[in-house]
Amino acid sequence: MTNYPVIMNNLTEPKNPDTREKPYHCDICGKSFSENSTLTRHKRIHTGEKPYHCNICGESFSLNSTLTRHRRIHTGEKPYHCDICGKTFSQSNGLTKHRRVHTGEKPYHCDICGKSFSENGTLTKHKGVHTGEKPYHCDICGKSFYCNGDLTIHKRVHTGEKPYHCDICGKTFSENGTLTKHKGVHTGEKPYHCDICGKSFSCNGDLTVHKRIHTGEKPYHCDICGKSFSRSGHLADHKRIHTGEKPYQCDICGKSFAENSNLIIHKRIHTGEKPYHCDICGKSFTAKSDLTRHKRVHTGEKPYHCDDCGKLFSGNSELTKHKRIHTGEKPYQCDICGKSFAENSHLIVHKRIHTGEKPYHCENCGKSFIVNSDLTKHKRIHTGERPYHCDICGKSFSRSGHLSDHKRIHTGEKKPYHCHICGKLFSFSSQLCRHKRVHNGENTISL
Repeated sequence: MTNYPVIMNNLTEPKNPDTREKPYHCDICGKSFSENSTLTRHKRIHTGEKPYHCNICGESFSLNSTLTRHRRIHTGEKPYHCDICGKTFSQSNGLTKHRRVHTGEKPYHCDICGKSFSENGTLTKHKGVHTGEKPYHCDICGKSFYCNGDLTIHKRVHTGEKPYHCDICGKTFSENGTLTKHKGVHTGEKPYHCDICGKSFSCNGDLTVHKRIHTGEKPYHCDICGKSFSRSGHLADHKRIHTGEKPYQCDICGKSFAENSNLIIHKRIHTGEKPYHCDICGKSFTAKSDLTRHKRVHTGEKPYHCDDCGKLFSGNSELTKHKRIHTGEKPYQCDICGKSFAENSHLIVHKRIHTGEKPYHCENCGKSFIVNSDLTKHKRIHTGERPYHCDICGKSFSRSGHLSDHKRIHTGEKKPYHCHICGKLFSFSSQLCRHKRVHNGENTISL
């Protein structure tokens, strides 16, 4: 009887894929492959060939498998199910990443600082913090990125492409993550919980950023001034202070902004849109942050403390401005006369003295004003509105300052405004302001 030991051995013990022969070589970069089909797919990286086309939106892909996954954006198909929470995914790798939310697994480790990550893409982006390398460049504006995925998303800023559609309201998005967050508006689902304060979030990325409030971690550093930030987006916005770049332009009035969010809010001046409503008094606002600050009028909450004098504030921006009283800092300078201001809004108003601009017009009498608040006060002459009421005698006033002055009749308070230089007392803040010009060497007569 003939023996076949060698043949049987070859049948039962397949070769390790890592040790297989790789006879197919890329003539561009030299990389080798064990199969000709793999080489063919690889070469498309160099040639840019994308032979697989979506018959719905026309987008092209280098791999048929990528086209298959892409089509699920249009069909909404999600064939991969989490056996723990039941959540569904359009791609198997999405399910794999999601499961780590339940297991806490972070298999990708940074060999520089030892930090661990649940996704390889997040590790790749993180390593750029150490190396500073951004190998992916936008061929339209030249901006660079740590990973190709970020470049792909960025290019949609130029193309306007929004391939991710909400199947509930039809709204479209340029990023899948943004769509996922948006869907939480409809479902109210917030599956990611902070184990320190219990706050919940609709996506894991928001939870990661939130936790830095507790840890104080600020991993994003400005290579110009050294300032640190908890979010990469905040660093990108900050860097524009140094570069002066304002890439976001209003197509109605031409005004430019350093941040896209500021452009969105600005456009509401033209449209009149105020999408954020107070559920207590019904007042509406153009920005969510304005609504948040407004609500503190009702609740009395003042979470921001001055560590110099202990004064409390309802908004962080108010605290920042207040601190300049102690430091004397005036970072905003007029490039015409050199005068400096503690707030940028004061500089903007001041510059109108030089330009003569009065952009706020009364529709009743045509009178113009430098600031909107002056127009608001002026309009009360026509309407007779007196929204400020004395809670002691009931008398009404058209300005809050007039009410404050009136209340001193009841309290007996005479001169509450003190000059910190000479100690002189004044009944009105306007008198104190005029007096301070004596110390500053300014002309006290306003023409």
